[in-house]
Amino acid sequence: MSPALETLDAGREMRPATVRVWDPLVRIFHWSLVIAFATAWATGDELQSVHEIAGYTIAGLVGIRLVWGLVGSTHARFSDFIYRPSTVIRYLFDTVLFRAKRYIGHNPAGGAMVMALLAMLAALCGTGIMMTTDAFWGVEWVEEVHEALANLALILVGLHIAGVFVASAEHKENLVRAMITGRKRAE
Repeated sequence: MSPALETLDAGREMRPATVRVWDPLVRIFHWSLVIAFATAWATGDELQSVHEIAGYTIAGLVGIRLVWGLVGSTHARFSDFIYRPSTVIRYLFDTVLFRAKRYIGHNPAGGAMVMALLAMLAALCGTGIMMTTDAFWGVEWVEEVHEALANLALILVGLHIAGVFVASAEHKENLVRAMITGRKRAE
């Protein structure tokens, strides 16, 4: 029997042992960002004040996450999940062949996605803030860049969700549940 399985005295298997991976700040950040981005996306052309509040919320969340990526818990730190591009490419190739190594924290593709999303959201917030300044109020190219970045962010979100489902299937674990509970299978 696998050492990762807990057993009752009667010999009946229970759920696999789990380890804490995602700390509360990472989980609250993640789900708050989901809500704020969805709100910003849904209100972009309709409810400007709600859109701006959602945008500033995203900017604050990204700022907090950047700090937490430097000083946070082990799996929250950028040093735990930033890999060489060749490692990310090799991981994606192995994923296509359904033989990718399982990681307790972010896998190389997931780490690259975190960084891409943070960069995209920072740029999106930057152009959004620019549009509220006197210097860029009504400047068409800033609005066009902001809209293009929003569309690219949505594509990244779709790829992120697809990656979560592929990794969940490949490694037979529920990564959505892990981002809610903070725990993953130990082995």
